[in-house]
Amino acid sequence: MKFALKNLIRPNILALKPYSSARDEFKGDDDLPFQHGGNLFLDANENPFNNHNRYPDPYQRELKTALSERNNISADRIFIGNGSDEVIDIALRVFCNPGKDKILTFIPTYGMYKVSAAINDVEILQQPLTEDFQIDRTALLEVIDDKSLKIIFLCSPNNPTGNTLNAEDIEFICRNFSGIVFLDEAYIDFADTPSWLARLEEFPNLIISQTFSKAQGKAAIRVGVGYMSPEILHFYNKVKPPYNVSALNQEAAVRQLEDYDTFTLNVYMILQQRKRMEKDLQAFDFVKKIYPSQANFLLVEVSDADALYDFLISKNIIVRNRSKEVKNTLRFTIGAAHENDEVLQALQAYTAAKALV
Repeated sequence: MKFALKNLIRPNILALKPYSSARDEFKGDDDLPFQHGGNLFLDANENPFNNHNRYPDPYQRELKTALSERNNISADRIFIGNGSDEVIDIALRVFCNPGKDKILTFIPTYGMYKVSAAINDVEILQQPLTEDFQIDRTALLEVIDDKSLKIIFLCSPNNPTGNTLNAEDIEFICRNFSGIVFLDEAYIDFADTPSWLARLEEFPNLIISQTFSKAQGKAAIRVGVGYMSPEILHFYNKVKPPYNVSALNQEAAVRQLEDYDTFTLNVYMILQQRKRMEKDLQAFDFVKKIYPSQANFLLVEVSDADALYDFLISKNIIVRNRSKEVKNTLRFTIGAAHENDEVLQALQAYTAAKALV
C-alpha cells in the first residue's frame, strides 16, 4: 500500500506557520540557550531571578539523546509529549479534519482515543475484539480502504485486557493501510514480546507511543514519548505548544533513564508479583476467570463485580471496575508485595462475609 504523508495532513496544518519562540530564533550554539553558560539572555522576557526562571528546551534535546542511546533510535525520530495523551491528541490534530475524517479503534481498549476523537470532532469507528481479544481481520477489511479513515489505533499490550495483539495483524495493518497506524506501547516493558521500535523505519506510517508512567514509575511527571518518521515529527513539532514539557519534568525523566538497574529490578518484582497474584486469586471461588496479562495488571472476571468493588472500597482498596467494557470484571493493578497482601486479606474477608449471608 503506497503511503503519501502529505495527502493525509490537514490542509491548515500544511499551511501552518508555527509559533517561533525566542529559543527557536537564537542561532548560536544549539546547547547554549539551555545551559546559559556565557551568554546574557534578554530575548524571552524571563525574570532574571530564581532557579527556574528560564524557559525549558522546547525540543527536549538532552532527554531525546538519552532515549536515543537507550533504544538505538535516532533523536530525529523522537517526540516528547506532556504524557502519552498529548502524543495521541496531536495525531488527531495533524491528520484528522474535524467533522469529516474518522479513526478506528478495537474495543475494549484505552478510553482516551475515544475522548480525543470527541474533543477534535472526529468520528470514531469501534470494532469489537474477538473472544480472545484479538483483531477480527474480516471486519477490519470492511473499513480499511475507507478514504476518510485516517488513523488506526492499536494498544498492545492492551488496556484493560492485558494481552498483546498478534504481530501478524499489526504488520498486516501497517502494510495495507494507507493512513497512520498508531501503536500504543504503554505497557511494553512488562511483556515477553519485543517492542516494535526495532521495525519503526520499516513502516513510514507507524507512530509508536511509550510512556514514563508505567514501567518507569514516573506517572507524576507526565512525560510521554512518540517514535515516528522525521517527516511526521516535523508536523508534530509544528502543532505542539512551544514549551510543552517543563524543565523539571525533562530533568526527572533523564535521571530516571540513568538508573537502569533500579528500573529493571522494579519491573522484575512487578512481574513476580503478577505471577503470584494470578496464582493466589485463582483460589477464591468467586473468581471465574483471570485473563492472561502482559501488563502490570490483571483483568479478573468475578461473580459479582459491583459487590466486590464496593466491598474493597470499604476496606480502602481501590481497584478499577471494568464491567462496562468486559462483563463482571475488575482490573487489579499489581502493587508492591505488602499491598498485594492487603488485597488478598480483603478478598479472604469478602469470602467470610459471603459465607455469613
